[in-house]
Amino acid sequence: MTSRDAHAQDDQVHGHGSAQDAPAQLCALSDDWSETFRLLGDPTRLRLLTLLHYEGPGTLSMSELADRAGVKTATASAALRLLTTAGIVTATRDGRMMRYALTDERVHRLLHHLGGTHAH
Repeated sequence: MTSRDAHAQDDQVHGHGSAQDAPAQLCALSDDWSETFRLLGDPTRLRLLTLLHYEGPGTLSMSELADRAGVKTATASAALRLLTTAGIVTATRDGRMMRYALTDERVHRLLHHLGGTHAH
């Protein structure tokens, strides 16, 4: 299930489906949410997401993210690859480098609940 599919299911559970369907929908969401929390459970990935959330979409390259997160470029690359594959982050080519953006609205909202703010 992609992040967008889970987001659509999440909306259905919160008042857009019948009461009888809610338990089944919640069970379906639990798999997606557990995968999201597994990805967020890694300190490096969470640090990178927090930086992307704060700086805004498309502002940071992999090397900038690695420097700010205090990790090696290879570590940031592996983490960003997982987050991109999961549909939480997108990468956009800017000349010879890639710029990253947090695109999963559920993760965006979750970071706000954890106290995350924006620079933009």
